[in-house]
Amino acid sequence: MAKKKKKRKGLSSTFNKKNLKKAILNVFYENPQKTYNYKQLATALEVKDPEIRRLINVVLDELAEDESLEQIMRGKYKLKSRGGTVCGKVELQPQGFGYIISEELDQPVLVSQRNLNHAMEGDKVKVYLYASRKKHQLEGEVSEIVERAKSTFVGVIERSRNFAFLIPVGKVGFDMFIPLDKLNGAEDGQKAVGRITEWPSKAKNPFGEIIEVLGNAGENETEMHAILAEYDLPLRFPENVLKAAEKIPEEIPEEEIKQRRDMRDVTTFTIDPADAKDFDDALSVRQLKDDLWEVGVHIADVSHYVKPNSILDDEAYNRATSVYLVDRVVPMLPEKLSNGVCSLRPNEDKLCFSAVFQLNEQADIVKEWFGKTVIHSDRRFAYEEAQEVIETGEGDLKEEILLLDQLAKKLRQRRFKEGSIAFDRIEVKFEIDETGKPLSVFFKESKDSNKLIEEFMLLANKKVAEFVGKVKGSKPAKTFVYRIHDKPDPEKLDNFNHFIKKFGYGIMTTSPRAISKSMNELMEHVQGRTEQNVIETLAIRSMAKAEYSTRNIGHYGLGFEHYSHFTSPIRRYPDVMVHRLLERYLDGGRSVNAQKFEEYCKHSSEMENRAANAERSSIKYKQVEFMKDHIGEIFPGVISGVTDWGIYVELGNKCEGMVPLRELDDDFYIFDEKNYCLVGRHSRKSYQLGEQVRVEIIRANLEKKQLDFRLVKE
Repeated sequence: MAKKKKKRKGLSSTFNKKNLKKAILNVFYENPQKTYNYKQLATALEVKDPEIRRLINVVLDELAEDESLEQIMRGKYKLKSRGGTVCGKVELQPQGFGYIISEELDQPVLVSQRNLNHAMEGDKVKVYLYASRKKHQLEGEVSEIVERAKSTFVGVIERSRNFAFLIPVGKVGFDMFIPLDKLNGAEDGQKAVGRITEWPSKAKNPFGEIIEVLGNAGENETEMHAILAEYDLPLRFPENVLKAAEKIPEEIPEEEIKQRRDMRDVTTFTIDPADAKDFDDALSVRQLKDDLWEVGVHIADVSHYVKPNSILDDEAYNRATSVYLVDRVVPMLPEKLSNGVCSLRPNEDKLCFSAVFQLNEQADIVKEWFGKTVIHSDRRFAYEEAQEVIETGEGDLKEEILLLDQLAKKLRQRRFKEGSIAFDRIEVKFEIDETGKPLSVFFKESKDSNKLIEEFMLLANKKVAEFVGKVKGSKPAKTFVYRIHDKPDPEKLDNFNHFIKKFGYGIMTTSPRAISKSMNELMEHVQGRTEQNVIETLAIRSMAKAEYSTRNIGHYGLGFEHYSHFTSPIRRYPDVMVHRLLERYLDGGRSVNAQKFEEYCKHSSEMENRAANAERSSIKYKQVEFMKDHIGEIFPGVISGVTDWGIYVELGNKCEGMVPLRELDDDFYIFDEKNYCLVGRHSRKSYQLGEQVRVEIIRANLEKKQLDFRLVKE
């Protein structure tokens, strides 16, 4: 009897780029000598969905870029021989061993501490595989460090008579040996930044030198600077950058105004947080006919002042984003630009890059225009002031604000109907005294005034991306910087669906539109319920991360086929790139080099990720600092995370701590990953994600930014 050929499961439209990448690599692994183009791969994978077929091209480009495949001729690819090794990134575990996460494999590679060969968290490495790919757990040894994630580390100095060590913070599996003549004045117990100078192959610890002393541990300035240094984020601007900024004139030359659309006579205003100093967007509105309005989205024209390859541009590119710590902003641009020349302050003429729309009463776009403008903001609103106008119908520019609020609500309603997902997360904020000590915790919720601004910014970002990216016929689109968001991982989504069934909920996973529609219904149902935060957090974790790329795959979370970042060039470098490209293409310029701009996009995504981690780290520090005065007190909370080393509990003020597994001494508990719970081996007692508990605060470790709890039995 003939052997039945195994049928490959076709990829449905719910599959994302990550899964498609694995499926394509599997085709090459099964046929290592064969070459494939995108059509042959689509046939092999039984892909008929045109969107997924387009995505195959994107994935092939990325795999060739990562050197997993080689392009032997235009559009034809072959597996690149590695001789039993794979490339990946190191994820260190608290116990000292590491996992190597590789896009070439469908599971991580376990590497023991002795086989890491000095590889550190985040390093890109080559790993020699010990086991075949079919074994339950892949194991290997680091054979080469391809690229170091970092060479500088933040830590605390421990000094003895003849030498010193820097004890790094975070996931670092070593202490740095510092000779006394390399201490740079650092004292015992101070925080400092050390750089590895050498690491002999036989040595357990690297040798290093102190390059900056941050100050005494526990002081606010020291700790905030330490967080920035930990993520390789800048503390201050170099002198030559500040001097270059100071040379920029405040006055706008008359000849520059003549080259622009003059919109200074149109009612214009900004709506921003009460403590904001950099205003990079403004709205204008005027009535054209009975049922037709012109709405202008005006964005600070940073690219007019920051020219490519200048000192200011190099610094802005390197930073790529402003960093928002709990008590400060570390801007992308010097203050002269961010809070002065570029900022759309009231009662001043300002240069802008604008997206101007004509909308009817249904918020349909009748006409759009993009170009350089000069504006004059009539009024600066804080969100709270604009909200009061919306709620009371009274106040400055009430007609304009109420009209824009109505249009924004129609745009928002349509957006959700067309597939946007509504994740409205609560922001944690602190009231802080002059020394940086947190006095209280409060929450910022998104209200109609926030949503008004958000909706028009989304509209401008979407329409700018469509203007460049939507092309007629077979003509290729010009290279552009997109904000992309992949579809969710089906496995994560299934696990999420399995978990929420315990609460009586469920989502449809038959298509991207069904997922977003049912996810929105779920978000509505959980409002105000005990399980709200856990379900919202898990829903976000089931989603992919948004990033920048020249390879447009759409923005799943927003439900947009084309989306970019155009509206915040004062604080995001990708927006500066978008402004420059849009101006070039409006002037009829040729497409730019895609590979070069893809590198810029990767750098911007990486810096955005670092900034977000630093922001979370600063919030965590302040939460621990705030709660250290409450040691010994008992609080109600909700289990917000479950791991094989303990359970995380979130209190009502959003401060989170951990109950270590060793504190659960009434049984031997086993981590059930699929069901998000710990289960006692003998008693079968479980601790389930979303479960309400009471905890006592037993430790507050500022150095580790960690609260330790003990469960209080009823």
